[in-house]
Parts: sequence; C-alpha cells; structure tokens
Amino acid sequence: MKKLRLILGDQLNHNHSWFTTTNDKIIYLMAEMRQETDYVKHHVQKVAAFFAAMRNFAEELSEKGHNIAYIKITDDDAKKSLGELIKKHVAEIEAKKFEYQLPDEYRLDEQLKSICDGLEIETKAFGTEHFYTTRDELEAFFKGKKQLLMESFYRMMRKKHGIMVTNDQPEGGKWNFDQSNRKKWAGEPEIPHERGFRKDVSQILKEIEEAGVTTFGNISAENLSWPTSRSDCLSVLNHFCKELLVHFGDYQDAMHTEEKFLFHSRLSFAMNSKMLSPKEVIDKVLDYYYENKNNIHISQVEGFIRQVLGWREYMRGVYWKEMPQYAKLNELDNHYPLPDFFWTGKTKMNCLKHAIGQSLDEAYAHHIQRLMVIGNYALLTQIHPDQVDEWYLGVYIDAIEWVEITNTRGMSQFADGGIVATKPYVSSANYINKMGNYCKECSYSHTKKLGEGACPFNALYWNFLDEKKEHFKNNQRMGMMLNLLEKKDTEELQALKKRARQVLENPDSF
Repeated sequence: MKKLRLILGDQLNHNHSWFTTTNDKIIYLMAEMRQETDYVKHHVQKVAAFFAAMRNFAEELSEKGHNIAYIKITDDDAKKSLGELIKKHVAEIEAKKFEYQLPDEYRLDEQLKSICDGLEIETKAFGTEHFYTTRDELEAFFKGKKQLLMESFYRMMRKKHGIMVTNDQPEGGKWNFDQSNRKKWAGEPEIPHERGFRKDVSQILKEIEEAGVTTFGNISAENLSWPTSRSDCLSVLNHFCKELLVHFGDYQDAMHTEEKFLFHSRLSFAMNSKMLSPKEVIDKVLDYYYENKNNIHISQVEGFIRQVLGWREYMRGVYWKEMPQYAKLNELDNHYPLPDFFWTGKTKMNCLKHAIGQSLDEAYAHHIQRLMVIGNYALLTQIHPDQVDEWYLGVYIDAIEWVEITNTRGMSQFADGGIVATKPYVSSANYINKMGNYCKECSYSHTKKLGEGACPFNALYWNFLDEKKEHFKNNQRMGMMLNLLEKKDTEELQALKKRARQVLENPDSF
C-alpha cells in the first residue's frame, strides 16, 4: 500500500521512528511554500536557513534510501496551498494512506485536520518524537490551580526525568540559581570565538528573489553563520559545552556593545527545527558537566537546563492550553503602531540601536535583549501586541509561533493579563545600565528623568505605571511600584507624562 508522508520545515528530526527502515511504497513530501514564507514577513536569514536545512535533510534521507518528493520555492507547486499540494501528490502516486507528524503551530494543526477531512483515503497523525512533554501535559499538571507557575512545572520536570535530582531533592541544594545568573560582563572572562559557519547560500537567495518572496534584514550570501545540517548542530552543541558552558549562567543576562553572543549557545534554531532534540542537548550538557565538575559550577548548568527543560517546554504547554484565543489577547488595551526604527535600527537610543540592529544583522538576540530592551520599550510605548508579535515572529531565526507568541504576547507584553508572567517586565533605564554598557555611549543619560538628554525609558516607565495603574491595582507584585507612583510629586509626574507623550507620538525622532 502506497503512503504519502508529509514533513514540515520544522520537523527535521533525523531520529524519528519513521526513518528507521526504508520502504519503496512510502513517499515523503517536503515543500518550500509561499504559504509559509508569506503569512508573515520573515528575516532573510530565517528563510535561507530553513530552506538550506530542509534541502540538507531531504538529501540525507534520500542517501539513506528514502523516497523524497521535494518542491523548491521556484517550482510552480510552491504557490499552491498545503491542501492542494497534498491532494496532487496523493493522486500522482495513487496513495492509499496519508500520514503526517503533528505540527507545532495551531494554524497548521487546524489546516491539516481540515485537509484530512477532505481526503478520501485513510489518514493518520504521529507525534514528532521531539519534546519532553505532550501537548496537554502542562494543562493536566496545573488543573485546579490558579496560576501556571513555571517554577513548579520546572521542578516537576526535573523530578520526572531525573535531571540533577537525588531522592527528589535538587543537586546543589537549590532548584534555581537565578540569583547567580545576573553578572555584568566587562571584558573578562575572555569570550571564545563563536562557532560560526561560512555557508554559501547565494543560490538559495537567488531563488528566493526569483520567486518574489518579500523578506527583510541583512545577510551575507557567502557567510550564513547558522547550522543547517545535523553534523553542524552537533558541532555547535559540542562547542557550547567545551567553550561556553563554564560561564553561561553567570552572564546569561548580560549585554555588551562589543559582544553580540557572549556565552550563549545559539542552539535554539537547531532545536526548533528539530535537528537536535532537547533531550540530547541536556544529556550532552550534563555529561560534560559531570566530567568537569571541578571546573564548572552547578549554577552555570542549572541556568541552561532551566531554559530548555523549564521555559521551552512550559511555553509550549501554555500555547496548546490557551490557543487560539491567546493570539487575540490585548489585556492592557495597547494600540500604538510599531515605530519605523524596528525595521532599520536607526534610533538615538543606544540600547535599542544595538539590540534591534543585531536582530536585523544576525536574525538573533538573546533573551534579555528581546525582553528587557526591545520588549520593554514596546510595552512602555504601548504598541499593539499584534504588531509586536508579527515583528518578533518574523525577525528571529528561532521564532516559531508556539514559542514566540507565549514569550512575546505573554511574558514580554503582558497582553495575556498574567497567564505567563505574574507582573509586567518593565523597567526604567536603570536596569538596562545595570546589565550592560549600552548606556555608556548613548545620546541620552540613563540617570536623567527630565530635561535635555534625559533617557526616554525613564519618562515612559512612570507614564506607563500611571496610565495602566487600574490594571495592576490588585497585583501584589506591583504594589511597591504603585506606592512609589502614588508618592510621586504631581508636577514631576505631569512633566514625565508630557515627555512620554512626545515619545509616544513621534518615536522615530528619539
């Protein structure tokens, strides 16, 4: 019996049970589709990297004896919808069964259910065999609880999977070493050279242009520095363990004008495309740690494990629990448009110039740049979460909706009203100065609230608290800040709000 099996662009799992044996009657369909390049405008590196990874994956499967039907972006079929493509290939090979792996985006999940309903042959969905958790595991864990606290989920995951625990107690005596993960990097320790790649994607870029795909951001046609094969990904993982893990936890929140990547692993694209699984990443990190315990403090490792086993799985669980209504939430009723400098990086605010400029140059920024610089500014300027979502989903190479929207609309923009975060992640310029050197060479002074050269973040912060105080009056974690707001001199507050209004109404002039 002939089968058609679909492999989506973020399902590049070499170790999936589908591929343990070959069968001449199974055809694997992979497609570079306008449906996927066009539903949001993507960074050119993101499109190029996914296409390169997909082509490598298809080639490796073919070399192992699997039958691949591959559609490139320049093929006429690339313009077809997913449903049209599947129906065409079912007919062409006279398939009696259609199979697919469960997608990680609600949009595609619904589309594939609808497609299967319209097929006159047997259909079956398989798991991706990638995550630690099932789609509904988080919802079941928090059933009957008022809050979805990531920390309790994380501890459960550590116990369930036996990761850094002994008799259900955490190694090192603490579950969470977050307080040790907030050091400011000031030139030492030395940061090893990144494990980059010099991949020539000029042909892919030519095909993207020929197909008429609209992208943004910057790229070097002969120097794409992202892993696009299984061996590349393993090399990046090995480099992280040997060169970066020793200081990762200490400086994971740090920012610096001269160092874009610091000690971050940059494994997110490898994992979110499924070329690497979270389990093999964690296993490799733990193996290296236990072999080198005399040289690596547990806080470095726990900080990384928390991101992968904790946040990554937690965000996926929240996504499947709360979609589709989650994508429409705007609890703070924010409606300002996204400033033009989000697309150019041209702003006098040095922190945003660097964080956004890096995002446009590298299709990457680490979590504090995303949350406490770009996201902080977007929330303080009350940008509509739809526009913030769209930008984050498009600009970052690792952004797939299941992980992007919960981090952006939830943790960053508080548009979900507190489903993910217990308070909004906003700050004045003081925090940005504390965690990096962006403020040092800025046109604005991080210490000034008013007057010439005052940092816009300061006025925006107090204006935000004042405008949104009704939303937070019952939020215990906001109590101290609201008390400070209440004690604020009336004239000073009005001056701050006037300054904030200038920024809100003409953000591209700051």
